[in-house]
Order: sequence, then C-alpha cells, then structure tokens
Amino acid sequence: MMETFIEAKVKFNKQLENGKFKKVNEPYIVKALSFTEAEARVTKEVSPYISGEFTVSAVKKSNIVEIFRNAEGDFWYKVKANFINIDEKTAVEKLTPVYYLVQAQDFRTAYDNFLKGMKGTMADFVIASITETKIMDVFDTL
Repeated sequence: MMETFIEAKVKFNKQLENGKFKKVNEPYIVKALSFTEAEARVTKEVSPYISGEFTVSAVKKSNIVEIFRNAEGDFWYKVKANFINIDEKTAVEKLTPVYYLVQAQDFRTAYDNFLKGMKGTMADFVIASITETKIMDVFDTL
C-alpha cells in the first residue's frame, strides 16, 4: 500500500477578530496510507491550534501527486500540468493531466516555484491552470 495525499476538512467554531464566532470548515492535506490514518493525523496536528470542540467532517482522496513547499508562502496553489505524450500507433499527441500543490505568496511566485520544482523533469509538459486553494496547511512529513 502506498501513501497518498488525502484532503481532510475540519469543522469548528472560529473566533473572528471582532470577537464573534463563526462555524468554519477548513481543508487540510495529509499524506497517509488510509482515511483512518489521515483523520487521526489531522486531529493530532490541528488540536493544539483550535480551542473548543471540532470534528473531521470529510475525508477524501486528493488528486495531488506532489507538493512544492516554500517557507515564505502563505497560500497553497493547485497547478494542473498536462504532460505531452505521443501515441506510438497513431502518432497523435495526448495530454495527461497531473496535479501539484505549490506553496507561494502570490500567483506569480506559485508559477515560479512550480517551475523550480519541475526543474530536471525530462518529460514535456504545459501548465493548464494555477488556482489558489482554500487549503490551510499540508501535513506530508512526520
């Protein structure tokens, strides 16, 4: 069995700057072998930061294959890269989408960080999209 990236959502009452509370459902990415392990890991990771009760409200497999971190980045961007393959029989170009998560300060930095992370990749690819996500944090190492 192989570790995969799993998205886990945590539901809790968050205190806003004005002192009021708002029910939120924040997504996190966890590298784990199973949904059970992902739920336990996200519970362990977020419990020191959330006062009061919280629940892991959803757990689902993510289509992310790799993560590029950048300590200066406050946001997570999802990059869809289409890898270019040539069908040997028909000689037709085929695009295979692969998804990455890139930590960055803004869109431009996300683009640069992605290209830096892909440096040395032998396969040809084109960036199909870069979108800011609502992901709060990534727990991919123990």
